[in-house]
Amino acid sequence: MELALPKQMSAVAVSLLIVAGTPLAIAHSGDSASSEESAGSHDHSHEHEHDHDNGHDHDHDHDHDNGHDHDHSHDEDIYAGFFEDSQIEDRSLSDWEGDWQSVYPYLQDGTLDEVFAHKAEQSDERTAEEYKEYYETGYRTDVDRIVIEGDSVTFYEDDQEKTGQYVYDGYEILTYDAGNRGVRFILEREEGDEEMPQYIQFSDHAIFPTDAHHFHLYWGDDREALLEELTNWPTYYPSHLDAEGIVQEMLAH
Repeated sequence: MELALPKQMSAVAVSLLIVAGTPLAIAHSGDSASSEESAGSHDHSHEHEHDHDNGHDHDHDHDHDNGHDHDHSHDEDIYAGFFEDSQIEDRSLSDWEGDWQSVYPYLQDGTLDEVFAHKAEQSDERTAEEYKEYYETGYRTDVDRIVIEGDSVTFYEDDQEKTGQYVYDGYEILTYDAGNRGVRFILEREEGDEEMPQYIQFSDHAIFPTDAHHFHLYWGDDREALLEELTNWPTYYPSHLDAEGIVQEMLAH
């Protein structure tokens, strides 16, 4: 289903946060213009430390909706958060269509301990236990399954399901003093269950139309406040993957 074009977007003020004891300032831009400001320093580790696509090209077999051929040799830079505003393109909900499972239960039952041990071996920044604590906060969610079809998004929580119909509401660019950036693609609930969030924001390290292989989702009723959420990023992988599949996917990236 073809989704609506972006609405006019409001500017979001720079907000000051503290991450791991380090002052952090984030600038947000509501369009692809170069309006970001940056201050402070930011270890945007949830974008780069864990099971993300840095250096992995998912797009070679995907036909983009607009027929535009992207230079995939730059994918590594894009996934690492280095790109030009002109490279960003609007996306539709179909990019995240499918049946998705939360990885939080795999953290809780110890399945991901192998992943955290591997991360600790590759970096001296955290121990395996410290990584697990970090992701405990990041992955935490009660929504253990999400199904996206057409313009409908269904949350499954405690054997209860609720559905909303969403329309595209543009994107926001998050800029960090460290030099990397991120893009949140935003959808607004137009119809459906009132219990569903007014806004959902996708982050999957892509900046133009492509099929997601996993994603981080932010949701709530305050569009601008959501952009300041950096510590909790519920993460979803395809529901057909079993525990071993999830681990292998994370280790591969």
